[in-house]
Amino acid sequence: MSAAAPPPLDEITENFAFFDTWEDRFTYLIDLGKQLPDVPAEYLDEPHRVHGCQSNVWLHLGLSDARTIELLAKSDAHIVNGLIAVLRSLYHGQPLNQVEAIDAAATFRAIGLDEHLSPTRRNGLHAMIQRIRQLAEAKENA
Repeated sequence: MSAAAPPPLDEITENFAFFDTWEDRFTYLIDLGKQLPDVPAEYLDEPHRVHGCQSNVWLHLGLSDARTIELLAKSDAHIVNGLIAVLRSLYHGQPLNQVEAIDAAATFRAIGLDEHLSPTRRNGLHAMIQRIRQLAEAKENA
């Protein structure tokens, strides 16, 4: 699979802090989403769909030869693609056995995104995080 590496999380965090308004931050988030790698059509099916999201989201968690996470995901909503880009910065390239230790919710709170998402978007974000954890656990136990 080997998708391109996402921007580093500290770069995303610094960029969020740079913008003065949430409108500018959401524009940046949408721009991040536009940089996501393409998701092969074979992963745009029901088994890869994340339930609990307002938008359609498809997520595939693969492993490199070194057993690090290779995360591919796509949504039909621009804002959600931006959230996926931040999730990729958190998880992509991380060792499989470290997924449980990643506190994605804390990262979104630190950036300030959590409080600026609608309740349905926030629920969808948590559904994506939960799905990543479930898939990682299944791969670790396989």
